[in-house]
Amino acid sequence: MKKQNRAARIGVAMVGGVLLAGVAGAAFAEEQVGDGTDVDVSVEIEDTGTGVLAMSVAGTSAPLTEEGSTAMVRQFTGTLPTVTVTDTRTAEEIPDGAYWWVEGTASSFTGDAGQAEIGPENLGWAPSVSQDGSGAVAPGPDVAPALSAEEAPNNVGLEGRELLAMAITSEEAIGSWQADAALKLQVPVDTAPGSYTSTLTLSLFE
Repeated sequence: MKKQNRAARIGVAMVGGVLLAGVAGAAFAEEQVGDGTDVDVSVEIEDTGTGVLAMSVAGTSAPLTEEGSTAMVRQFTGTLPTVTVTDTRTAEEIPDGAYWWVEGTASSFTGDAGQAEIGPENLGWAPSVSQDGSGAVAPGPDVAPALSAEEAPNNVGLEGRELLAMAITSEEAIGSWQADAALKLQVPVDTAPGSYTSTLTLSLFE
Protein backbone atom coordinates (compact mmCIF):
# COMPACT_ATOMS: atom_id res chain seq x y z
CA MET A 1 0.00 0.00 0.00
CA LYS A 2 1.34 3.42 -0.90
CA LYS A 3 1.85 5.59 2.18
CA GLN A 4 1.35 9.31 2.38
CA ASN A 5 3.05 11.14 5.24
CA ARG A 6 2.36 14.72 6.16
CA ALA A 7 3.84 16.09 9.36
CA ALA A 8 3.46 19.12 11.55
CA ARG A 9 5.50 20.18 14.54
CA ILE A 10 4.38 22.13 17.57
CA GLY A 11 6.30 23.34 20.59
CA VAL A 12 5.43 21.95 24.02
CA ALA A 13 6.73 23.95 26.96
CA MET A 14 6.44 23.98 30.73
CA VAL A 15 6.50 27.77 30.55
CA GLY A 16 4.43 29.32 27.73
CA GLY A 17 6.12 31.43 25.09
CA VAL A 18 4.87 34.26 22.92
CA LEU A 19 5.32 34.35 19.17
CA LEU A 20 5.94 37.84 17.90
CA ALA A 21 5.73 38.84 14.27
CA GLY A 22 6.61 42.25 12.92
CA VAL A 23 6.30 43.97 9.59
CA ALA A 24 8.36 47.04 8.86
CA GLY A 25 7.37 49.59 6.24
CA ALA A 26 8.05 53.12 5.13
CA ALA A 27 5.65 56.05 4.79
CA PHE A 28 5.87 58.39 1.83
CA ALA A 29 4.50 61.91 1.66
CA GLU A 30 5.30 62.66 -1.99
CA GLU A 31 2.85 64.67 -4.12
CA GLN A 32 1.03 62.60 -6.73
CA VAL A 33 1.32 63.70 -10.35
CA GLY A 34 -1.81 63.16 -12.48
CA ASP A 35 -4.66 60.78 -11.86
CA GLY A 36 -4.15 57.26 -10.59
CA THR A 37 -4.75 54.31 -12.90
CA ASP A 38 -6.58 51.16 -11.83
CA VAL A 39 -5.52 47.72 -13.03
CA ASP A 40 -7.99 44.85 -12.84
CA VAL A 41 -6.27 41.63 -11.79
CA SER A 42 -8.10 38.46 -12.78
CA VAL A 43 -7.46 34.74 -12.52
CA GLU A 44 -9.29 31.61 -13.56
CA ILE A 45 -8.84 28.67 -11.21
CA GLU A 46 -9.75 25.41 -12.87
CA ASP A 47 -11.19 22.44 -11.06
CA THR A 48 -8.41 19.86 -10.75
CA GLY A 49 -11.00 17.11 -10.65
CA THR A 50 -9.26 15.32 -7.76
CA GLY A 51 -9.63 15.57 -4.01
CA VAL A 52 -6.90 15.52 -1.37
CA LEU A 53 -6.23 14.07 2.05
CA ALA A 54 -4.63 16.70 4.29
CA MET A 55 -3.94 17.55 7.93
CA SER A 56 -3.79 20.94 9.67
CA VAL A 57 -3.00 21.92 13.26
CA ALA A 58 -4.64 24.93 14.92
CA GLY A 59 -1.52 26.26 16.61
CA THR A 60 2.21 25.81 17.05
CA SER A 61 2.53 25.70 20.84
CA ALA A 62 1.04 23.89 23.82
CA PRO A 63 2.08 25.48 27.14
CA LEU A 64 1.85 23.23 30.19
CA THR A 65 1.01 24.53 33.67
CA GLU A 66 1.42 22.81 37.02
CA GLU A 67 -1.64 20.95 38.24
CA GLY A 68 -2.10 17.85 40.37
CA SER A 69 1.43 17.62 41.78
CA THR A 70 2.14 15.36 44.77
CA ALA A 71 4.92 15.02 47.32
CA MET A 72 6.74 12.66 44.95
CA VAL A 73 5.81 13.84 41.45
CA ARG A 74 5.36 17.26 39.88
CA GLN A 75 2.66 17.25 37.21
CA PHE A 76 1.99 19.71 34.37
CA THR A 77 -1.03 19.63 32.08
CA GLY A 78 -2.15 21.28 28.85
CA THR A 79 -4.04 20.72 25.62
CA LEU A 80 -2.84 19.77 22.16
CA PRO A 81 -3.92 22.27 19.47
CA THR A 82 -6.85 20.82 17.54
CA VAL A 83 -5.76 18.56 14.67
CA THR A 84 -8.05 18.53 11.62
CA VAL A 85 -7.92 15.85 8.95
CA THR A 86 -9.84 16.67 5.76
CA ASP A 87 -10.50 14.26 2.91
CA THR A 88 -12.06 15.85 -0.19
CA ARG A 89 -11.64 12.78 -2.40
CA THR A 90 -14.56 10.87 -3.84
CA ALA A 91 -15.06 7.22 -2.98
CA GLU A 92 -13.79 6.33 -6.46
CA GLU A 93 -10.49 8.15 -5.81
CA ILE A 94 -9.74 6.22 -2.62
CA PRO A 95 -7.86 2.92 -3.00
CA ASP A 96 -9.74 -0.16 -1.87
CA GLY A 97 -9.09 -1.00 1.75
CA ALA A 98 -7.29 2.29 2.46
CA TYR A 99 -7.45 3.94 5.88
CA TRP A 100 -5.66 6.91 7.41
CA TRP A 101 -4.23 7.57 10.85
CA VAL A 102 -2.42 10.31 12.76
CA GLU A 103 0.56 9.55 14.99
CA GLY A 104 2.47 11.68 17.47
CA THR A 105 5.96 11.40 18.92
CA ALA A 106 7.83 13.81 21.20
CA SER A 107 11.46 14.79 21.62
CA SER A 108 13.19 15.25 24.95
CA PHE A 109 12.47 18.43 26.91
CA THR A 110 15.56 20.64 26.71
CA GLY A 111 16.26 23.21 29.41
CA ASP A 112 17.10 26.83 28.70
CA ALA A 113 19.98 26.90 31.16
CA GLY A 114 21.74 23.59 30.62
CA GLN A 115 19.50 21.53 32.89
CA ALA A 116 19.41 17.77 32.42
CA GLU A 117 16.93 16.78 29.72
CA ILE A 118 13.50 15.39 30.56
CA GLY A 119 12.85 12.30 28.45
CA PRO A 120 9.78 12.13 26.16
CA GLU A 121 8.55 9.07 28.07
CA ASN A 122 7.47 11.52 30.77
CA LEU A 123 4.88 13.17 28.48
CA GLY A 124 1.56 11.40 27.95
CA TRP A 125 -1.76 12.20 26.30
CA ALA A 126 -5.46 11.29 26.28
CA PRO A 127 -6.83 11.64 22.70
CA SER A 128 -10.41 12.47 21.76
CA VAL A 129 -12.24 12.82 18.43
CA SER A 130 -15.22 14.96 17.47
CA GLN A 131 -17.77 12.35 16.43
CA ASP A 132 -20.78 12.61 14.10
CA GLY A 133 -22.31 9.40 15.34
CA SER A 134 -21.00 7.27 12.49
CA GLY A 135 -17.97 5.91 14.33
CA ALA A 136 -15.94 6.34 11.15
CA VAL A 137 -12.99 7.84 13.06
CA ALA A 138 -11.77 6.65 16.47
CA PRO A 139 -9.32 8.20 18.95
CA GLY A 140 -6.13 6.43 19.91
CA PRO A 141 -5.68 4.93 23.39
CA ASP A 142 -4.59 6.97 26.38
CA VAL A 143 -0.82 6.94 26.88
CA ALA A 144 0.33 7.73 30.42
CA PRO A 145 3.69 9.22 31.48
CA ALA A 146 6.35 6.76 32.64
CA LEU A 147 5.97 7.77 36.29
CA SER A 148 2.31 6.64 36.30
CA ALA A 149 3.18 3.08 37.32
CA GLU A 150 -0.47 2.32 38.03
CA GLU A 151 -1.22 2.78 34.31
CA ALA A 152 1.22 0.03 33.21
CA PRO A 153 1.71 -1.20 30.53
CA ASN A 154 0.38 1.99 28.89
CA ASN A 155 2.77 4.29 30.79
CA VAL A 156 5.33 4.58 27.99
CA GLY A 157 4.77 8.28 27.20
CA LEU A 158 5.24 9.73 23.73
CA GLU A 159 8.78 8.47 23.24
CA GLY A 160 7.64 6.24 20.37
CA ARG A 161 4.97 6.65 17.69
CA GLU A 162 1.59 6.80 19.40
CA LEU A 163 -1.85 6.89 17.77
CA LEU A 164 -3.90 10.09 18.00
CA ALA A 165 -6.80 9.16 15.69
CA MET A 166 -7.62 6.62 12.98
CA ALA A 167 -10.23 6.23 10.25
CA ILE A 168 -11.81 2.78 10.17
CA THR A 169 -11.72 3.09 6.38
CA SER A 170 -10.90 6.19 4.35
CA GLU A 171 -14.04 5.74 2.27
CA GLU A 172 -16.25 5.97 5.36
CA ALA A 173 -14.35 9.01 6.68
CA ILE A 174 -14.74 11.39 3.72
CA GLY A 175 -15.14 14.92 5.06
CA SER A 176 -13.48 16.76 7.95
CA TRP A 177 -12.55 15.35 11.36
CA GLN A 178 -11.07 16.98 14.45
CA ALA A 179 -8.91 15.37 17.11
CA ASP A 180 -7.69 16.76 20.43
CA ALA A 181 -5.62 15.44 23.30
CA ALA A 182 -5.12 16.32 26.94
CA LEU A 183 -1.37 16.46 27.63
CA LYS A 184 0.25 15.43 30.91
CA LEU A 185 3.91 15.76 31.91
CA GLN A 186 5.18 14.16 35.11
CA VAL A 187 8.67 14.69 36.54
CA PRO A 188 10.41 13.88 39.85
CA VAL A 189 10.14 16.55 42.54
CA ASP A 190 13.91 17.14 42.40
CA THR A 191 13.85 18.13 38.71
CA ALA A 192 15.87 21.30 38.19
CA PRO A 193 13.69 24.42 37.85
CA GLY A 194 13.61 26.45 34.64
CA SER A 195 12.01 26.53 31.22
CA TYR A 196 11.97 23.35 29.14
CA THR A 197 10.84 22.82 25.55
CA SER A 198 9.98 19.69 23.57
CA THR A 199 8.84 19.19 19.97
CA LEU A 200 5.78 17.03 19.40
CA THR A 201 5.68 15.80 15.80
CA LEU A 202 2.28 14.88 14.34
CA SER A 203 2.15 12.84 11.15
CA LEU A 204 -0.69 11.75 8.84
CA PHE A 205 -0.39 8.39 7.10
CA GLU A 206 -2.53 6.37 4.70
